[in-house]
Amino acid sequence: MSVIVDLQGPKIRVGSLPSEGLALVRGRDVAFGFEAEYERSGIIPVQHDISKYVRAGQTVLLRDGQIRVRVDQVIKGIIHAQVVQPGLLFSSQGINLPETDLGGDIFTPKDLDDLKFAAKHQADYVALSFVQGPEDIVALRRKVERLNLDAGIIAKIETRAAVDHIDEIVAESDAVMVARGDLAVEAGAETVPVVQNYIVEACRNKRKIVIVATQMLESMTENKQPTRAEVSDVATAVTQKADAVMLSGETAVGKFPVETVQMMKSVIKYTEKFQDYPLPSLEELGKYNAIAAAAIILARQVEAKVIIAGTSSGQTARNLAAYRPPVPVIVATDSQKVYQRMALLWGAKAFLTQQLTLSNHGVIGELKQAGAIDYNDPVVVAYGHHKGVVGGTDTIQVKVVE
Repeated sequence: MSVIVDLQGPKIRVGSLPSEGLALVRGRDVAFGFEAEYERSGIIPVQHDISKYVRAGQTVLLRDGQIRVRVDQVIKGIIHAQVVQPGLLFSSQGINLPETDLGGDIFTPKDLDDLKFAAKHQADYVALSFVQGPEDIVALRRKVERLNLDAGIIAKIETRAAVDHIDEIVAESDAVMVARGDLAVEAGAETVPVVQNYIVEACRNKRKIVIVATQMLESMTENKQPTRAEVSDVATAVTQKADAVMLSGETAVGKFPVETVQMMKSVIKYTEKFQDYPLPSLEELGKYNAIAAAAIILARQVEAKVIIAGTSSGQTARNLAAYRPPVPVIVATDSQKVYQRMALLWGAKAFLTQQLTLSNHGVIGELKQAGAIDYNDPVVVAYGHHKGVVGGTDTIQVKVVE
């Protein structure tokens, strides 16, 4: 099991408004101000000072994009705007700035407190919200290192700026999450399917974990059955070969959390039965890792039950998973941290061992005892002779379980 601490980032919200809501009428002028008092001033309060970022002509979205206003001018910290798309606005609803660059200032005081909490409890991953560019990942990694936190960094892609810098962000991150809810608001709903597909492939190319998240089975928040479109949505993420899919509100506040998890599992398992797992091509050999590709080709030829990756860093397992092999990858590791992080990796089952001796009397014997493999099963093992050297996998063997 992997534990992820999610840094909220600058999720901007309006402050306190009348309990019956505030009707924003098309064509009317409205004003926004940092910590304003609406009843006294008529200015809509905002929980963060965004006046120094927005410019005339830019669009501001409220209530998850249902309400749209256009900025006319900013005077002495007050944003004056005109309502373009009307609606009823309530307290604490979200604000999105799809055309605004927050200038890298994405770490809030709450984020820093949450990061200290993550360090205290040694979380496996830290997820960063509203990433703008690779410099945000670099800044977070420095903070993580200063806190002596051994955690992977997940970049949540939910802004237009992040989409524009996706290749650099993938390169700097340990994992990437396609956070489709805010992404649809910030970049346009029509962009999400194409962006999702591109990000999944980009992560495979860089051997990085990729998660598809938010609104996967949204209707199950209130209903026991999902819509056909939602089932197709989950299946699409599987056919694109994402490492993981994630539920959020459906299980956090939904009425049927257990049924939702069961439904997602059922869709995943059924879809995977019909997946094609082609052998690595010559082009892919150059993309990922020749040793890993050879291990998969060999596993197919000898009809191996599993591929066993001996690793202290997890890199061998990531190299193998990038090809989306047709058999499970058992990640044999002597690192508790690697063992926990592998929970997110495609097709991988982690196995914690005190010895990385990939022999019938070492890890293979332990796996047989645990019921993961059986007598006379052919297995392919991949490992390196230099323990702790990242990328040092240099040996492939075929073994028969004794």
